[in-house]
Amino acid sequence: MKTSLLAVAAAFSVGLAGAATAAELRLSHQWSTSDVRHQVAQIVADEVAAAGVDLDITIYPSGSLFKAREQYKPLSRGQLDMTVFPLSYAGGQQPAFNLTLMPGLVKNHDHAARLNESPFMEEIEAKMAEDDVMVLVHGYLAGGFVGKDKCITAPEDVQGLQTRAAGKAFEQMLAGAGASIASMASSEIYNAMQTGVLNAANTSSSSFVSYRIYEQVACYTPASDFALWFMYQPLLMNKSTFEGLTEEQQAALMAGAAKAEAHYLAEAKKQDAASAEVFEKAGVEIASMTQEEFNAWRALAQETSYKQFIADTPGGAELLEKALAVE
Repeated sequence: MKTSLLAVAAAFSVGLAGAATAAELRLSHQWSTSDVRHQVAQIVADEVAAAGVDLDITIYPSGSLFKAREQYKPLSRGQLDMTVFPLSYAGGQQPAFNLTLMPGLVKNHDHAARLNESPFMEEIEAKMAEDDVMVLVHGYLAGGFVGKDKCITAPEDVQGLQTRAAGKAFEQMLAGAGASIASMASSEIYNAMQTGVLNAANTSSSSFVSYRIYEQVACYTPASDFALWFMYQPLLMNKSTFEGLTEEQQAALMAGAAKAEAHYLAEAKKQDAASAEVFEKAGVEIASMTQEEFNAWRALAQETSYKQFIADTPGGAELLEKALAVE
């Protein structure tokens, strides 16, 4: 009987050792399963599953596990393993993160990809590491402008207009151009345009389409060769959780992340072009921002948004300089 019990204990011990190499990771995000950011998460999960390294990733979409803006703290504390997350949402914890939603910092998607590989992003990742967070997949999504009665491409175009902007830094810049600011969620733009509360708005390409803003405007300036609105929305992971995985599991995650990042960049470019097609089919005029107009917006941002960022952020001037150094 005693020998039998020892055998059972030994078998149980071996079972536990085997189980220790298997892991389940929880990945949270705020978007629907049709969204490109969910696709990014799904590619990583599928690639890891196909690698057969005893690692499962369960995705919780549509804010079903954590609310949209409340994912960074649980991630940093190890209560959540992974998230696709607009990093500027965590600007309260790390003011440097506000630079990842800053007007005129990113010109286009190829420029965004270069930023992701720059000393600027190394600094941002070092700030994340302080919170026990790391990046698996880099990604920026873009946006543009709509005008109810006219096109908006240059700073003078918003003077005297009631305008909605996506983010505090954009509000500061547009106010500097003479616009009156109306703060609201992107889901409220349609009604505000319809009732005359808004004359102009700035948000992401996907939001412009999903909220049918083309029904309320005369002109759309989509992100193309030049755009002001870019938001960094990476797939993040708890650093200690990653480091606790086996080498094979880590390698599978990184391989999946590389595939997902390539998809993210390609789809982000497609979203901008697709949004322009939707507006054009609806009879909306399509405008383009020139290099000169982009430069004028950036000069205005230097005196408004950038100036405020430097005032609010320790080491902000040096970090901004690194971002602006990327051509």
